[in-house]
Amino acid sequence: MSEENQEQIDYWNNRAGKTWTELQERTDQLLHPFSQEVIVVAEIKPNEKVLDVGCGCGATSLAISELGAAVTGVDVSTPMLDLAKKRAKKVSFIETDASTYQSDQKFDLVFSRFGVMFFSDPYKAFSNLHSITADNGRLAFVCWQSPQKNPWMAIPGQVIRPFIPETEAQPDPKAPGPFAFADPIYLEDILLKSGFKDPTIADFKSQLHIADSIEEAVFFQTKIGPGARVLAEIDEPAIRKEALDKMGESLAPYQTSKGIYMEGAVWIVSART
Repeated sequence: MSEENQEQIDYWNNRAGKTWTELQERTDQLLHPFSQEVIVVAEIKPNEKVLDVGCGCGATSLAISELGAAVTGVDVSTPMLDLAKKRAKKVSFIETDASTYQSDQKFDLVFSRFGVMFFSDPYKAFSNLHSITADNGRLAFVCWQSPQKNPWMAIPGQVIRPFIPETEAQPDPKAPGPFAFADPIYLEDILLKSGFKDPTIADFKSQLHIADSIEEAVFFQTKIGPGARVLAEIDEPAIRKEALDKMGESLAPYQTSKGIYMEGAVWIVSART
């Protein structure tokens, strides 16, 4: 696998991969509105060859294969792929880095649900994906808009950040991570310079069912999202408890009779070769 993406490979084979595997049903339910929308936009046809980039635990690979397509799912995470193989028997899963993956076959569609924002060099990675897409092929993926447009991730992380020491360096907003493609101008530039044509970057929002209760929502935030990364740096039990209490307070305004609902905002991206 690519040494350029080694930090991400290590991350998704350790705590993150284990967590996403354990919470597979919960995360699939949470992300279902976005999965459904990008699959519709992709206009998948029976017998098409589809590459699912960053396929994770296999939810979208399974859904696409049920439409009659021949799916190859690629990911760097061993634990997530182990689960994917059990869920989607008709899919060919390969543990590899999509930024350098080469195939004897050309794909009619390169697809991804939140799996393309983690490349160390996105221009190089998308150029590689373009090289394995058929001449009349297409690209379809979904990625997050900015943290400000995604309060379900941003708010819990913001309220507990004061509980860890400040760092002088400001994080690079384009660094590999969930929000790397938040800027649509930057995203369009990557696609065009990688060889893709006629990119469409469409705004899509949905109310997400975060959890049934505040307690469940806090637990979920300790496992997945920016809040989880911040909490991982807090070792002192008393400080950790105070941070979790603050997180719960920040989520309380979003409680309804049917559970905790918060808005999620993504880009639904499509292009052709």
